Amino acid sequence: MKHLLKLLDCKQEEITAILDLADQLKYERKHNITHRLLEGKSIGLIFQKSSTRTRVSFETGIFQLGGQALFLSSRDLQIGRGEPVQDTARVLSRYLDGIMIRTYEQKEVEDLARYGRIPIINGLTDFCHPCQVLADLMTIREKYGVLNGLKLCYIGDGNNMANSLIVGGLKMDMNVSVATPEGYRPDKTVLNFASEYGEAFTLTDDPMKAAENADIVVTDTWASMGQEEEKTVRMKAFQGYQLNDKLMAAAKPGAMVQHCLPAYRGQEITDKLFEEHADEIFEEAENRLHAQKAVMVTLMK
Repeated sequence: MKHLLKLLDCKQEEITAILDLADQLKYERKHNITHRLLEGKSIGLIFQKSSTRTRVSFETGIFQLGGQALFLSSRDLQIGRGEPVQDTARVLSRYLDGIMIRTYEQKEVEDLARYGRIPIINGLTDFCHPCQVLADLMTIREKYGVLNGLKLCYIGDGNNMANSLIVGGLKMDMNVSVATPEGYRPDKTVLNFASEYGEAFTLTDDPMKAAENADIVVTDTWASMGQEEEKTVRMKAFQGYQLNDKLMAAAKPGAMVQHCLPAYRGQEITDKLFEEHADEIFEEAENRLHAQKAVMVTLMK
């Protein structure tokens, strides 16, 4: 495994190995066992989208592993002034041991990997969010002990989170159900992939049907970064796609709730439901740190 560009590229055993390593690193961190596995290594963090969890978890993670992070805003790099991605990749490959990029176009991530000579980690694109879903899978496995056979339900926009949850869930032998309105479906590439899994995947516009007997129910904001101008239209389109007590009654008793954050309470999830599942949601947020440390060690050691 040379890069983490999207979960579509990953084998089940590679995902499992990352989750196992993340569990080990989390255990060691909780028990004050140092693990400076990337001593002397440097990772560049390119941000073209704002961030809380991604930036803090990567910077903290590489420090705990003995390396250093360089925060590289697109405003500060020549790439923000029009330098081709391939030139930036070639230059940074001569300085750094890895790059994490959080941007809009998936092509930009793929081009960095194509022209660079160091590992590239996708911190988020409009197409997918592999780091977040690795943390989600880690959190789910912590609760249930397994992933295979569980039912993962996603309610809301067919965005980067939906795309990665579908791929990650199916690759780990989960059953995945997704409810989105017409016009807000997941990416066709992802749906073509999911079609190979037969009855293990369902897509519907009925949130209650999708949530039936779910072990895990996941949602995300209805208007992601770059979609602010669509907010009014989206608020109308997603009425009825809220995580609330009525919807959770269709899921299995004790079903867990996940949200990648930030959450807009009263929109995609009620304040009441969010607070009832806050421990699970913030454990998921913490696990970004451990899962991403595992990714960095896997790729950069």
